[in-house]
Amino acid sequence: MLAGCTLQPNGGLPDHWEDAMATLAVRNISDAPDEIRKFQAHGYVEVVTLEGFTIGRGIFEPGWRWSNDVAPIAGTASCQTRHTGVCSSGEMTVRMDDGTEKTIRHGDVFVIEPGHDAWVVGADPCILFDTGITGYAQPRS
Repeated sequence: MLAGCTLQPNGGLPDHWEDAMATLAVRNISDAPDEIRKFQAHGYVEVVTLEGFTIGRGIFEPGWRWSNDVAPIAGTASCQTRHTGVCSSGEMTVRMDDGTEKTIRHGDVFVIEPGHDAWVVGADPCILFDTGITGYAQPRS
């Protein structure tokens, strides 16, 4: 039994689950982003929110560095956003405020806690899909 759910006598799912499972929402992030957040230079993030789920596709061009391209927008010394996602191409190195450093590459799934800088490695853009994008690359209020 799932927490808070009771199976029907016939072993099926509760009636209200059928309504919830009937939702199917699809939108192409490239064709119809809700928002495009441009960096100071070297790229942008396309943001889509669908049925309460928000995801961003970041296009980080060669030469992109958080401390140069996003810090002036965010107004903080290091990135204070928690990122969760996957790298679909390119490479990006992330350095935490404590000095820990890792490079994210194509196919890597990541969790990056607040308090970091990052930069694109090499001559190819880095493309990241990030579910922790809600407040990213926006002025702090």
